[in-house]
Amino acid sequence: MHSPTNAHFKIALRLLRYLKGSPGNGILLKGGASLDLKAFADSDWGKCVNSRKSVTGFCIFLGNSLISWKSKKQSTISRSSAEAKYRAMCAATCEILWLLNILKELKIDIKLHVSLFCDNTAAISIAANPVFHERTKHFGIDLFF
Repeated sequence: MHSPTNAHFKIALRLLRYLKGSPGNGILLKGGASLDLKAFADSDWGKCVNSRKSVTGFCIFLGNSLISWKSKKQSTISRSSAEAKYRAMCAATCEILWLLNILKELKIDIKLHVSLFCDNTAAISIAANPVFHERTKHFGIDLFF
């Protein structure tokens, strides 16, 4: 924003064309007293038929309003559903940290407790005790940032 380039201008025009072409579509942000962040992370193990890579997905709510979501094929092949779900939790955690920094810059007071929900008990156990076990030592160091 301090020194915009021609590429920034093209991206802004693309965004405006997208918004113009889809009137009425949007996200409903409801007002409320609660400003709690909560996230839901999931993955589909080996979803891609060609590469056998898993698909990560997460959504993040501020109060009752959805403010961020993502669905993306993972960059590596997971050996287990627990690893795939753990990678999804890691991606959601990165997004949560980014959102907390933005909200902090906007002077919005958020509780430090952020709930991250996952439906895999093995992935939750690994997250609660991040020690390399024989079955988890192949996880990348990037997951334990």
